[in-house]
Amino acid sequence: MNPRTITVDKHPTYPCATAEMKADDELWRFARLGQCKFLNDIVEQDHRRVKRLVRPGLGFGGFHTARRTLVG
Repeated sequence: MNPRTITVDKHPTYPCATAEMKADDELWRFARLGQCKFLNDIVEQDHRRVKRLVRPGLGFGGFHTARRTLVG
């Protein structure tokens, strides 16, 4: 099923890519491309909880750093 509208950010490659997909009949020719900076933020906010849980673990560059932290 083809979408009626595609909401993306304002990256300049999206119009070219959708035009190519429409020309190749991979995308419905009446599909509308909506480029808005903030409409796609709802999807991006879904990653917030994952980022909050992963971010503290990024400080462990190696086994010894993690070990020192756990020991105390």
